[in-house]
Amino acid sequence: MNFKKFWAIFFFLFLAFKASAENISPHQYNFFIGNFDFSDDKQSAMLLGFQHQNENLERDSIIGNISPITGGFITENSAAYIYTGFEWNVDMGGLMFTPSFAPGLYSKGDGKDLGHVLEFKSEVQFSYKISKSSSLALSYNHVSNASLGDKNPGANSYMFNFIKNF
Repeated sequence: MNFKKFWAIFFFLFLAFKASAENISPHQYNFFIGNFDFSDDKQSAMLLGFQHQNENLERDSIIGNISPITGGFITENSAAYIYTGFEWNVDMGGLMFTPSFAPGLYSKGDGKDLGHVLEFKSEVQFSYKISKSSSLALSYNHVSNASLGDKNPGANSYMFNFIKNF
């Protein structure tokens, strides 16, 4: 899948979910597109992903608002990663800062060998609310196996996100 197809899919999703509903449910969907392992010129690949968060399960804690997440992505080289974990939501006025951590299962496909099927994703995201139920965001993550495998090259990625509450 090439870069233009990824942007076309992302733009379609943005238009499809742009209309705001008056009754917003606690389900948040994050559609993202980006560059997987951008720091490795030989393995860099476009990625397309999806993440779900159920705000009914969020909890306020001493370190902020925490909620579970589940998601996944696929790259243009057929590498895939599915994960489940948690995120912190820190309201910074006009911006929302959201760090997250999620263990998951990785399949290299024709892409980069990360050294193990079990990988850990650490991510930071900054989002800006564009309507009552929609936000645009920029995120960065690092996927690594914490030296569980014989090798641990890791992968750094950045993404552009469209977040919609339904």
